[in-house]
Amino acid sequence: MANFDHDDAPPNSAAPPAAASSSDALGYDPNFVPDSVKSFVVHLYRHIREKNVYEIHQMYETSFQTLSERLFKDTPWPSVDAVAHYVDNDHVFCLLYREMWFRHLYARLSPTLKQRIDSWDNYCSLFQVVLHGVVNMQLPNQWLWDMVDEFVYQFQSFCQYRAKMKNKTEQEIALLTQFDQAWNVYGVLNFLQALVEKSMIVQILEQEKEGLEQFTSTDGYDYNGGSNVLKVLGYFSMVGLLRVHCLLGDYHTGLKCLQPIDISQQGVYTSVIGSHITTIYHYGFANLMLRRYVEAIREFNKILLYIYKTKQYHQKSPQYEQILKKNEQMYALLAICLSLCPQVKLVEETVNSQLREKYGEKMIRMQRYDDEAFAIYDELFSYACPKFITPSAPSFEEPLVNYNQDAYRLQLKLFLYEVKQQQLLSGVRTFLKVYSTISLGKLANYMEVDEPTLRTILMTYKHKTHAVDGDGKIISNADLDFYIDDDMIHVVESRPAKRYGDYFLRQIVKLEGVINDVDRIKLE
Repeated sequence: MANFDHDDAPPNSAAPPAAASSSDALGYDPNFVPDSVKSFVVHLYRHIREKNVYEIHQMYETSFQTLSERLFKDTPWPSVDAVAHYVDNDHVFCLLYREMWFRHLYARLSPTLKQRIDSWDNYCSLFQVVLHGVVNMQLPNQWLWDMVDEFVYQFQSFCQYRAKMKNKTEQEIALLTQFDQAWNVYGVLNFLQALVEKSMIVQILEQEKEGLEQFTSTDGYDYNGGSNVLKVLGYFSMVGLLRVHCLLGDYHTGLKCLQPIDISQQGVYTSVIGSHITTIYHYGFANLMLRRYVEAIREFNKILLYIYKTKQYHQKSPQYEQILKKNEQMYALLAICLSLCPQVKLVEETVNSQLREKYGEKMIRMQRYDDEAFAIYDELFSYACPKFITPSAPSFEEPLVNYNQDAYRLQLKLFLYEVKQQQLLSGVRTFLKVYSTISLGKLANYMEVDEPTLRTILMTYKHKTHAVDGDGKIISNADLDFYIDDDMIHVVESRPAKRYGDYFLRQIVKLEGVINDVDRIKLE
């Protein structure tokens, strides 16, 4: 059985985690503030006060990464106490600084248990200010997305860390017992839900549909001097909730949390590449686990095409490694979907050729009903699934064992059980593809079963090729359907209506490009 270690690398880091104590060995002084850092915090503080989103974005995306690379490759940034007096001891700025401080620590080093708990406390304070204080600033969407993304990542990381009980010291167990509310699953879900509700984002998106609000058209920014922080955090928290519920294996609730966002349209979630990919990855995975294969294939196809066209623009981004990893995982998930539900017509040619290159051979083997096919499903699922977690705290009295793989094993078992049932039906599909009508007796003969058994298999096929969508309607995943009339099976192949409009539009754009190129050529 394929078994991957389910402690994922930090989202923004390609660097291997160093030992937590390496900062001491290198003589790290948390109170020493280099001039470049002093200048960084002073300018960032000023831009935040002036609501200069463009400058904040430049400093956050570029300067922070550059300084981290140059000065803090394997040590933390200076402590918040050391920089506080350069920014008038501003409480909110200090919370934001600490949020970045912890994110850098997670990306570059291995946080200690105390640091994990401190980071939780900092998020609690920061979200309390956003929910109950007066926040009068605008922050870039990238930063607000990273906040929610990191919050969920650190929760996942904490659950994985806590589940590895085997080598825990007495001191660590005492700390875990003392701070049992840190990264509590209810606390995490409550914060995300509170941000959604307090921001009124669901109502805002509803009103936008009626033309009464402008949220998506301004990418969530407030051009009337207000603040975008609560609204955009509320918006991204819906994606955060989807992700947490996927980690817990509750796909139905996860998709319900995302419902206010219309993912068939461009939205604020597409304004940040990390958010776009995370949303579609978890949305597609949840649909795959709920047997809504057509929906999963459709969305994976769109995002993989988008990444294919745009990834060269993100090469310098700190998220680049993560973009490539999710891209590979989504190809594996698409291979699974298409093997269980052969709807190649839904996949663009570019994505299809990439898929064939990566998984063509495996997909042919996955069509068979044998142990090898089963092993490939196991391997691809294990590689591409989210890092499932067990959210409950362990019993500290019992013998200390590692249980960090338990949730993953359970989801894998459920998935493979479904695959086994689906594989039984691939034989039926092969025969139905060949005939437009065939008698029950003849098909039973071909399949070497008796008629009552065949009827059961056909009923199972009907059941397994249908699923319930988000609105509670029954939808078909099959590329062919059938009905039985007087012991005769009539096969109906579902053919999607050809969209000539798209083809002509693409050709017109190409022709315009050629005409423009010709116009540029100056004849001698």
